[in-house]
Amino acid sequence: MGLSEISIVPLGAGQDVGRSCILVSIGSKNVMLDCGMHMGFQDERRFPDFSFISGKSRLTDFLDCVIISHFHLDHCGSLPHMSEIVGYDGPIYMTYPTKAIVPVLLEDYRKVQTEFKGETDFFTSENIKSCMKKAIAVNLHETIEVDDELSIRAFYAGHVLGAAMFEIRVGDQSVLYTGDYNMTPDRHLGAARVLPDVRPTVLISESTYATTIRDSKRARERDFLRKVHEKVMAGGKVIIPVFALGRAQELCILLESYWERMNLNIPIFFSQGLAERANQYYRLFINWTNENIKKTFVARNMFDFKHIRPMEKGAEDMPGPQVLFSTPGMLHGGQSLKVFKKWCSDANNMIIMPGYCVAGTIGARVINGEKRIEMEGKMYEVRLAVEYMSFSAHADAKGIMQLIRHCQPQHVMFVHGEAEKMEFLRGKVEKEFGVPVHMPANGETIMIEPSPKAFIEVSNQLIERSIALDPTSSKKSCPFTACVVLDKQTNALEVVSCEAAAEDLNVKIHTITLSQILKGTHIDWNVLSEAMQVYDPELQVKKDGIEMFHGEVCLLRVKGQESQVEMIWDECREQWQPIICAIVHDIIRKN
Repeated sequence: MGLSEISIVPLGAGQDVGRSCILVSIGSKNVMLDCGMHMGFQDERRFPDFSFISGKSRLTDFLDCVIISHFHLDHCGSLPHMSEIVGYDGPIYMTYPTKAIVPVLLEDYRKVQTEFKGETDFFTSENIKSCMKKAIAVNLHETIEVDDELSIRAFYAGHVLGAAMFEIRVGDQSVLYTGDYNMTPDRHLGAARVLPDVRPTVLISESTYATTIRDSKRARERDFLRKVHEKVMAGGKVIIPVFALGRAQELCILLESYWERMNLNIPIFFSQGLAERANQYYRLFINWTNENIKKTFVARNMFDFKHIRPMEKGAEDMPGPQVLFSTPGMLHGGQSLKVFKKWCSDANNMIIMPGYCVAGTIGARVINGEKRIEMEGKMYEVRLAVEYMSFSAHADAKGIMQLIRHCQPQHVMFVHGEAEKMEFLRGKVEKEFGVPVHMPANGETIMIEPSPKAFIEVSNQLIERSIALDPTSSKKSCPFTACVVLDKQTNALEVVSCEAAAEDLNVKIHTITLSQILKGTHIDWNVLSEAMQVYDPELQVKKDGIEMFHGEVCLLRVKGQESQVEMIWDECREQWQPIICAIVHDIIRKN
């Protein structure tokens, strides 16, 4: 298959956080990555502009498949609208936990919009059921053949239960889409990881925290516990708005163990119904959690808390201190907004915002320090203490760089972030890795010209030889000297050793030999040979000195000069010269 251009256009999350929806075209194949809604809008802007793809036609004629990376609404909230109202009958791929949790969150979203906000023109429960019938669950690392040309694979992304990165492949071209991911493990999930063979043409990465190098997680946790403790001991109430799954479990585990340790009996509440539902999912998908949770679940349910209980009716009106985990996480509706309105005017209370808030939400305005906020037609004074502590399960700048270093893409594209932050990280990536970085706005099409790739098999013998030539313990990159032979009849490339090529061509190999005199006071050759055996256990001690690496490095006595050593090495061992020199100097000085 020839090298065809890859076309990528964000319909959402282009220089913005919210409404993730990215259209990728490779060859003749069109894939939609995520189908989210925007929490900062209540009009038609909350959904992606699907008419961009097909005008007024059904999307089925244009899309080969849709992929959902995880269950957060800014990645799946437009699914029923897209499939049932705009019209799409093709496959929708997601992991098993995502398939279980998405319909529940979509139903919660529908209820808020129709029953609480009174919308009439919105997707229905029936739409959600019909949409989910098109969802196909995938296992991690399983290659799914969508058709004869298009295949996809899912990889563990951390972030939330069931979150996955997806590789989309057509012929030799591939795109790795991260969705939201976290490169460091937390208290209940592991770190994102892809297989070593993943080398995408384009890496499309989220960049929510593109300019942040987060401080030590332990320091953040201590700060969080100290602030909650101080506030409740002073008689105040603490509200922590969270999403039902993910960060909520992380912070509950943290507070539960602290309350136990400090022997506190101040009530901690969790939004009714959500704790039980979350527990069911974690029990069902235990293999998606980290080793600590897996081990604990054998003895007991990690989420059956002793100090945290479902919220009782009217609990927010109870006198005295309490801590409340309430949903949703950005104060854009639901119970967290209802309780915030009751508590916000009391300076003795506190709100802790544990994650990113989309611009336009009440949460974002509270973090920005607004003291008077209009909510649902009424003006409220905000006097309570406001703390923003990022426990967000997104990759920070260091994590994003780590993923780029690991999978060595030909191109990088940033989505799901703010333009200024992306710009900063773009400079960093281009400088360190020398790869082009794209950051399109919504509706902007990026055309990517792939570089041709050649896969060449290398014999184990050559690889072992190259490892032996490298003095670094990590062996991340090894010097490699070989000959590439082209068979003109078959156009096949073969990698052979220089010795084999010389023999085939009936020519002699020439090497460059270098030497250096190392001076000291007295040389103990026994001590020297013992030190060198660490690097070459097969070295040979001879009358005139020490021979290492089959004669490629020699340490020789200098006739008539007992305090001198001559070091001779072939150019292939150039990297060893400073290391061996340093050891010889050290031994010479000690003696």
